Amino acid sequence: MEQSRLDVIKYPKDAYITLIEDKHIADQFFIILSGKVHIIKEIQIASDGNDDTLGPGDFFGVISTMSGHRHIETAQAITDVSLIIVRRQQFGCLIQNNAPVAIKIIVQFSKRMRYLDDTLAMYTTKRSVSIDVDNLYDVAVYYARQNRNNQAYYAYRQYIAYCPNGGNVQAAREQLNKLASRVKASKLSVNTSDMERFYPRDTMIFAQGEPGEEFFIIRGGSVKIVKIVKDSEVLLAILKPGDIFGEMALLEFKPRGASAVAYEDCQLMVVTRANFDMMIKTQPQLISRLTTMLAERIWMVYRQLANARINDPLGRIYDMLIVQLEKKRINLQKKQECLLDFGTTELFEMVGLSQNGGSTAFQKLMQNRYVKIIKGKICVTNVLEFYMHASYYRKILDRKTTDNGK
Repeated sequence: MEQSRLDVIKYPKDAYITLIEDKHIADQFFIILSGKVHIIKEIQIASDGNDDTLGPGDFFGVISTMSGHRHIETAQAITDVSLIIVRRQQFGCLIQNNAPVAIKIIVQFSKRMRYLDDTLAMYTTKRSVSIDVDNLYDVAVYYARQNRNNQAYYAYRQYIAYCPNGGNVQAAREQLNKLASRVKASKLSVNTSDMERFYPRDTMIFAQGEPGEEFFIIRGGSVKIVKIVKDSEVLLAILKPGDIFGEMALLEFKPRGASAVAYEDCQLMVVTRANFDMMIKTQPQLISRLTTMLAERIWMVYRQLANARINDPLGRIYDMLIVQLEKKRINLQKKQECLLDFGTTELFEMVGLSQNGGSTAFQKLMQNRYVKIIKGKICVTNVLEFYMHASYYRKILDRKTTDNGK
């Protein structure tokens, strides 16, 4: 088959096109030419910005295909349907030959990602989320209370810049004066006009609520994406070289839905709104990468939402470690060691547990001989055995839930 040739397939009414139960990695997605398709998601939430009934021009299966994971939704034909099949390796050609389709996918992904991020924050903190420019002040206050002076200083400064007539401007100026002597100059000296930027560890790259005019590609180091909700910080992701972040504000013309902080010293490439349109036409590999990254994040948030519904703290920790192994493409059926790139503090943030609540559950986890701490990072010494233990523990929890529901 030629790389650029897209095949068409027909399904009769009531036929299943994709299945959640299929454990194989998805390698193709579909664009509807005619007919209607019903989507049943693995994790049912009130709304994730997408209709459950799709028609001509709509697409499905992109998240699983572009992220390289199993299906997270079942698709069933409501009527006789004709579908265009797009295999993962054909996506670059699709972008070159039909840029509007690629942009539609990216924008839809961006909207879904924003909604899912907010939903995850609500599940983990039990509070609703509303993001606007005034939110910068709340972010600054949170970091000031945590004695994280670099982040607090940045957020206060941006609040004053974007809300010069805001009700908290005077208080923000007073806090800036207090923090000035405690903030390292190196954390504030980033030249924001450069297209290649260096951010020292713990530097705020952008703050939740800040207007977005650019997105970033990580050249070196790592970046932490977090969302502040009242007095809690939810860790959404730790991104590595090659990852893209900050694109949602650029695509949707809305304030930043989360904050980005340099987790390590990092080198970033900057993409502005002005050169983004040119990149769509001249660098399809970048758009393909952006789509893949968004798909990976959406898949990850779906898994985190499922994790947030586990009431048992130890069960939630077990499940989150399996999620992180899946994210790293670790074969769960193989006896191998895997050193994860985070420690206990980040793990507790991922599952929405306090230090006290998380520590109690983690002490129980450490009774599992296949888990240990190496230089502050969590290490699974035998992935297969750990997966079997986690699966067994989940079955016990499911059985208790069923018994309690009787």
